[in-house]
Amino acid sequence: MRDRTGDGPRPVGESLPRLLGRLGAPASTATMEAVFARWDEVVGAELGQHVRPLRVDGHALVVAADHPVWATRARLESARILAQVQALGQSPVERLDVVVERP
Repeated sequence: MRDRTGDGPRPVGESLPRLLGRLGAPASTATMEAVFARWDEVVGAELGQHVRPLRVDGHALVVAADHPVWATRARLESARILAQVQALGQSPVERLDVVVERP
């Protein structure tokens, strides 16, 4: 991408957050990397064995559970999970969408 001031091209890393924001993705890729890398910290070890993050879709963090029971538990704990995600840094995630994907 070119700088609007005409100073030449910018490194992709400087433009990526703005582009992702326009696409509805998180403004901070570092925050989402932290969510995926520290998932057990976010949800707890027990829940982390049965629920995994898939993607951020607009303002929703989409996660997969390996059984309907674990999907229900993730939904019940969604407020706590979202608070943990917010604690990792700036994130547009406002809701948790849970799908069941059996192994």
